[in-house]
Amino acid sequence: MATQYAEARPGYPPELFAAIEELAGRSPAGAMTVDVGAGTGIATRLLRDRGARVIAVEPGPGMGAQLRASLPDTPLVRGVGDALPLADGSADLITYAQAFHWTDPARSIPEALRVLRPGGALALWWNTPDPDVEWAAEQEARLKSLLPGYHASGVSSGAAAVIEAVAPGLAPTHRRLHWTRRIPLSLHLAHLGSRSYFASLGPDRAAPILAAERARLTGLFPDNQVEEAYALDLTVTRKPLTPH
Repeated sequence: MATQYAEARPGYPPELFAAIEELAGRSPAGAMTVDVGAGTGIATRLLRDRGARVIAVEPGPGMGAQLRASLPDTPLVRGVGDALPLADGSADLITYAQAFHWTDPARSIPEALRVLRPGGALALWWNTPDPDVEWAAEQEARLKSLLPGYHASGVSSGAAAVIEAVAPGLAPTHRRLHWTRRIPLSLHLAHLGSRSYFASLGPDRAAPILAAERARLTGLFPDNQVEEAYALDLTVTRKPLTPH
């Protein structure tokens, strides 16, 4: 699954990192950055390519092995956001790409604030199928009806409220970006199959659902090239320079 995840999951548009820089008040270049729930390193690589000094934090051995293979020079530690294995005040930027919903915010937000330096920033983001695109919204509705434990959009756009509930006074900022990527239908189906709610079904139960999606999408995209549309929800909050 880690290999499938690395090959099929979407990346992030350049506009995301411009928005992080604007809302965090500093460039990623030279910033000591902790990428939590780094997975196979999709965001880790993009942050590093922008000059950030990145430490990847990942609890899963399979995902970690994939990250290590593709980014052998990036420091990688085993850990979770609820108990970061890092010193107080050691980071300028903490990022969660598609990962913050796996944490307990009552623990992970105080942990991020502990590890951030004064003036540092916490950035959370998710790619979600764009609800304004008809076929993507219809697919989401189908999957929600079929898959137990389906993660419908909600955490991503509501992250600011979660932060405010745990740490009042931080004034997080939310921004939504829209972007697309054009990929083969087979890669789109591999992307669906890499999601946790498909993985939890097992291949035998997931196969007929994916086959039905293939049949529907072949009609929509007869050239077998799918235009995936994403709404990217970004929430950034800065640690105060002085205690509040």
